[in-house]
Amino acid sequence: MLRSKNICLAFGSVFVLVGFLGFIPNPIVSSEGIFETNGMHNLVHLLTGSAFLFGGLALEGREGLVLNIITAAYFGVALLGFVTSGNSLLGLVHINEADRWLHLGLAIAMLTAAVVSSRQRAVPQLA
Repeated sequence: MLRSKNICLAFGSVFVLVGFLGFIPNPIVSSEGIFETNGMHNLVHLLTGSAFLFGGLALEGREGLVLNIITAAYFGVALLGFVTSGNSLLGLVHINEADRWLHLGLAIAMLTAAVVSSRQRAVPQLA
């Protein structure tokens, strides 16, 4: 069963890992990577991951709410990325075209996970 708590813990772990990875030169997530980041972008990943982990670990019964809030925020980030010209989101966060599409994909993945987990909660499970 896909539970909101497990979803939060999975997304949180990945975001924290990517946040730390962004500070290490590598070809995937870094200032020279496919997904171009800067220190502020890496910090946003760490904060997002921490919010997911906090929601999954400390807010028992509220994991779905945390997932929904972060999902909505990521749809906003994706939209903002597509309407922003250049490579700086709000003048702080370095992005490129790959980041724009990744943010949209993440928002869709989070929404899908939220819908699936909420449907599973609504349907009683047989023992």
